[in-house]
Amino acid sequence: MIEEVQERSRFNAWLLETDQQPDPSGFYEGEREATAHQHVKPWWKVMCLTGVDYFSTLGYQPGIAALAAGALAPIATLVLVLVTLFGALPMYRRVAKESPHGDGSLSMLERLLSYWPSKVLVLTLIGFVATGFIITITLSAADASAHLVENPFLTDALHGREVWITLVLLAMLAAVFLKGFGEAIGIAVVLVVAYIGLSAIVVANGFWRIFQNPGTFTDWTNAVTEAHASPLAVLGASLLVFPALALGLSGFETGVVVMPLVKGDPDDTAAAPAGRIRNAKKLLTTAALIMSVMLMGSAIVTTFLIPAAAFEPGGEANGRALAYLAHESLGDAFGTVYDIATIGILWFAGASAMAGLLNIVPRYLPRYGMAPDWARATRPLVLVFTLISIVVTIAFKADVDAQAGAYATGVLALMTSAAVAVTLTEWRRGHRRAGVFFGVVAAVFTYTITVTIIDRPEGLVIALIFIAMIVIISLVSRITRSTELRVQKVTFDEPAQALLDEVLLKNAPVRFIANKIQAGDNEEYHEKSLDVRLDNHLDISETAVFLEVKVNDASDFATTVDVAGIRVGDHRVLRATGPSVPNVLAAVLLAVTDMDDMPSHIYFEWSERGPGQNALRFLFAGEGDVPPLTHEILRRAVPDAEQRPQVHVGG
Repeated sequence: MIEEVQERSRFNAWLLETDQQPDPSGFYEGEREATAHQHVKPWWKVMCLTGVDYFSTLGYQPGIAALAAGALAPIATLVLVLVTLFGALPMYRRVAKESPHGDGSLSMLERLLSYWPSKVLVLTLIGFVATGFIITITLSAADASAHLVENPFLTDALHGREVWITLVLLAMLAAVFLKGFGEAIGIAVVLVVAYIGLSAIVVANGFWRIFQNPGTFTDWTNAVTEAHASPLAVLGASLLVFPALALGLSGFETGVVVMPLVKGDPDDTAAAPAGRIRNAKKLLTTAALIMSVMLMGSAIVTTFLIPAAAFEPGGEANGRALAYLAHESLGDAFGTVYDIATIGILWFAGASAMAGLLNIVPRYLPRYGMAPDWARATRPLVLVFTLISIVVTIAFKADVDAQAGAYATGVLALMTSAAVAVTLTEWRRGHRRAGVFFGVVAAVFTYTITVTIIDRPEGLVIALIFIAMIVIISLVSRITRSTELRVQKVTFDEPAQALLDEVLLKNAPVRFIANKIQAGDNEEYHEKSLDVRLDNHLDISETAVFLEVKVNDASDFATTVDVAGIRVGDHRVLRATGPSVPNVLAAVLLAVTDMDDMPSHIYFEWSERGPGQNALRFLFAGEGDVPPLTHEILRRAVPDAEQRPQVHVGG
């Protein structure tokens, strides 16, 4: 039995280990060194981790472009490339500078608002994050299984087993992340180098074939001019199909979310990680340039060399245009090697999404009190996200097309919110030209997501389901954890410490009178002292310190409490600031008890409000029926009643 308990303890310690996870405090890291316990890697290796998602879209992007734009696919792809290089890339380079701790664009929007509106906005966007990233995991694994099944050597043996193959791929992905981030990055580097290298061979061979047969170019130009009478019509048609190609932008948000994994300079600090920011910009720029070249090259060779009928549903090139060319041009042996590389990167495309979720969720939900504290650990989250991915895969029967709408909605929602965040940030700083430029980018993404939702409304429905689940779980968690002692630290200024030192010299328990400040004058404290002493039978000779709390942001969960000391006439007053009156009172009592080695005492009067009203005021305003809540927080924090600060209520 003892061995079982020890094994269970070792398992729990392994499961809840957090030293492999980037720091979850993000924008609120303060002065702590953000990289103290992170497994940081050179920027190009982290680029491969984010690139397994970004670059893997080459597996299906040329086919999407051909179906949406036909002969115009290369021109439509050029529009996508221009938006990538001159819209999305500058935008996310700004995000990297503004949010270098892995918060992504969410923290920029969070800082533009405050209190509960800020939290609600972030929860909503996390719903879209979950939609985009979870569907990235499931869709990529499903597409990998589709490539596996469609290989000419395996079709007969594997046809009809797509769901089971996808589930096995999801389990393998989870196993990698249960092992650690370092292993995930190592696998990503191998897969990206192999896939980009083999894809470059396929594209180069395609251009050689076009060069050898100039008639393919003539056929293409004739097809374009027959369908569209003027260059303006060609441009207009290409712009209209842009939303269908927008999945080719999917890697940017992940690139900034995993920034804590990017190795910076030795002299980087949490407040000024200049090296990390510079290297993250290299990551974003290099990935965008590689992807732009590959997108244009793949669009040209697949449009010129593959018959239009092959792109249709059920066609040999549907969803696998480059793989089709690899088999058709370079033989089944090379094609099979290319299939293996494609399957590998599509399977592991979920790794960048998993890394993004593991970085971004712990930065917000636990800090809001809207997730269990174990959500700061990597491995439990890996299991949770994998379980959700399994449910989604079974629900969609591993159908790639059925999940495409939700994938596009999630990705575009994040990019739209990032564009809006950068626009508002530049505008507030008085950078009018930059604000106008990014406003145009925001308008492009707003148009794109609007068209996508109209065309594929099921994506929004799925996103709203994720949002509803997150909000419900968050509220339940917040209510469940409401009586936790969640103050991280109590700091006393010099007057407050001097005031306490005077009282501690009396070698008696420090006694506090809880007060809600009104006029703050000598008369108020004199009357309050008489009332509380009379109601609680506290002798007039006993020294008492008034303790007041100012609620700064009740929507915050964990925070540091600052205590200032003043004198009003003969009365000693401590004024503390924090997110919740009962929590701050309990924290100050515990801090003073530690100084005194004797439990402190605090005296209250009963609240005149009803229980229901008090409960709501506590959850949303940080106030409520303070005496019993303060006692409950202290009871949970200090199980030993003899060592626990004492709460007295009279009246």
